[in-house]
Amino acid sequence: MNKTAMTFLAALILLSGCSENAVQADEITETEETKETDSRNEYAGKTVTGQVTAVSGNTAEIIPGQMVYDSGTISGNMETDMPGSGMPGGNSQSGPAGGMPGKNGQDKPDGQPPEKPGGDDFPGNMPEGIFVATGDAITVETDTELSAGDYVEIVFAADGSVESISPAGVHTAGRPGGGSSEVTQGTSANTIIEDGSYSSEIYVSTGDDENALRVDGAEVTLNGITVRKDAGSSSNAENGDFYGVNAALLATNGADVTIVNADISSDARNGNGVFSYGGGTTVTISDSTIRTKADNSGGIQTTGGGTTIASRLTVETEGNSSAAIRSDRGGGTVIVDGGTYTSSGLNSPAVYSTADITVRNAELTAVNSEALVIEGKNSIRLENCDVSGNMSTQGASSDINIHNVMIYQSMSGDADVGTSSFSMTGGSLVSGSGDMFFITNTSAVVYLSNVKQTNSSGNLMTITGNNASHGWGTAGANGAHVEMTAEDQVLEGDIVVDTISGLDLTLAGSSSFSGSIVITDNEEGGSSPDAGVHVTVEKDSVWTLTGDCVISTLDNSGTISYNGYTITLADGTILK
Repeated sequence: MNKTAMTFLAALILLSGCSENAVQADEITETEETKETDSRNEYAGKTVTGQVTAVSGNTAEIIPGQMVYDSGTISGNMETDMPGSGMPGGNSQSGPAGGMPGKNGQDKPDGQPPEKPGGDDFPGNMPEGIFVATGDAITVETDTELSAGDYVEIVFAADGSVESISPAGVHTAGRPGGGSSEVTQGTSANTIIEDGSYSSEIYVSTGDDENALRVDGAEVTLNGITVRKDAGSSSNAENGDFYGVNAALLATNGADVTIVNADISSDARNGNGVFSYGGGTTVTISDSTIRTKADNSGGIQTTGGGTTIASRLTVETEGNSSAAIRSDRGGGTVIVDGGTYTSSGLNSPAVYSTADITVRNAELTAVNSEALVIEGKNSIRLENCDVSGNMSTQGASSDINIHNVMIYQSMSGDADVGTSSFSMTGGSLVSGSGDMFFITNTSAVVYLSNVKQTNSSGNLMTITGNNASHGWGTAGANGAHVEMTAEDQVLEGDIVVDTISGLDLTLAGSSSFSGSIVITDNEEGGSSPDAGVHVTVEKDSVWTLTGDCVISTLDNSGTISYNGYTITLADGTILK
């Protein structure tokens, strides 16, 4: 999102029907420059929820506010403000999100994805809320497509300018998320603020909302250190997922941290292993071991525009909603080369991406979850990796679909709306249960080349809408649109596309595809003029049918083996 210039309107927005008391713009004597300065002081460095009241061209008027429910304002900590036993608050980081569309079924109540905790303790029938204005309207210039009535989240930079505008989970889920609107990082048992090198040190924490070690703004080399987050609870799951509260090791405020031969462990809930937060912050870690045992505790976590560069790590996570390689709100850049990354809990993919993540020459294993998840306008790029997943039917989003690679948009506000990207070259991709790919409520580009694919059950690819029970868009209008290229690739399995979704499939190089493709009715009765399946078979590629197919168009320069089956095109042509 481009940073945008903003000015603040003079009109005072009251809670209800008080237009007669509104201050008129022409009665305001302060200058626009003064008003902008005041507003920057008020919102600088904060994230604000608001409602769009008017849109004209690229200009939108947005009123800051909050949701109020029958039981009062839910301001941040769902653990205390929401009924339920011990369920973490907002949306955390991984997996398809749901109700509070969140990402890890665990941090976001009610229908989350792999990394966001969900669970039966969260009520599915939260009371409807009322949006209450808390400040003057904000006028922004943005290229984001907005409509009056939309709820959005505005991220303000330190200088008060607008960094980004994205959909707010408060609207799609019917209740707000649980994280603080400003960066909240808790305390630290040990903090390094000066440049230097440290060897063989031991850093331990047992406190609540406390890091064992924090590197704050310094350029530091850590060699042979031990970091232990032995105990201590997190008072707010989203603050842990977004900002690094309770993590074992947190790098923040532009720190440049090099870590070699470290032993890092966490037994605390919401106790991520190594956390890189914020633009300008870089963590470079190699030849180290990271182990986490509790829920909402990823191995390496990157948010807020941070950077993580990892080499030859051994990462093991045991808790639910605890991806081995994890990102969350604000994303960033993650580059991994070599090592093993294993997650054992529910809703815990090996990789959960709300960032740009590249992994090379690594082993990625999810024992009880889908292997990989991409949320929104983010990416996963794999090169020569061995990837396996085995999604459990007990997962937070298993009621929607069982799958191995999930690409979706949760609408939680943790990932920008846009085209997701998945690329895999070499290596292997193994699905222990369900569909190999499930794509919903987003656009995506998928590229596969020379990947050994093993699918124990389910479809090769399911591209459909969903029932919106997890907040992933609007039922009947939340399909997916996929551009998939298979180059020198062997594909096996069926592809299903519903009537609100689309697929452009290209078999390139010397690819072979054994399977059927069908267009099915959307379960919610929806349809879309952009729906359809378009297949291109290039020279030297082969499509072997395993059943009757229904597609829109076919461009064939290669070979199709019908095996007694037919292809029916949108114009009624039957090929056999």
